[in-house]
Amino acid sequence: MGLRAGIETHQLESIHSGMAQFYTPQSSDETMLVQIAGNTIDELFVHRYQTDQLLVVRGSFILVVLQNRKYDYIYLSEDDPKVVKIPPGVPHGAINLSSEPCVMVNAVLRHGDPHERDYRPIPRPFPYDVARAQALRGAHHSAKTALF
Repeated sequence: MGLRAGIETHQLESIHSGMAQFYTPQSSDETMLVQIAGNTIDELFVHRYQTDQLLVVRGSFILVVLQNRKYDYIYLSEDDPKVVKIPPGVPHGAINLSSEPCVMVNAVLRHGDPHERDYRPIPRPFPYDVARAQALRGAHHSAKTALF
């Protein structure tokens, strides 16, 4: 499912075999394990020559993407395995409203050498809508507890 200007989300397909479930691998030039601490509202940052492919493997967080002077909020969780692709030049940040850390895999696609300003925070042009992020997280938690 496309969001804006190249941001994509893809549900992962899986094959169940015995007691194991195998998920679709993501091609990458480099794979990073990333941890976002609990109770964190992270700054924006942008990559100039890489595509991020994010998959949450433990916990949850809200990915914030800035495009066209508007934030998009995308809830990502271990309970709904999907990959979000963020192309070069798209400012993005993270909100983890849980007290637990979130762990994800970033299967990075390189389009050139890293830029010296990659991974450095950039100023937010306006504040995040934390109430909206809380509502998004709450909606997903309510749906999950309704199933059990």
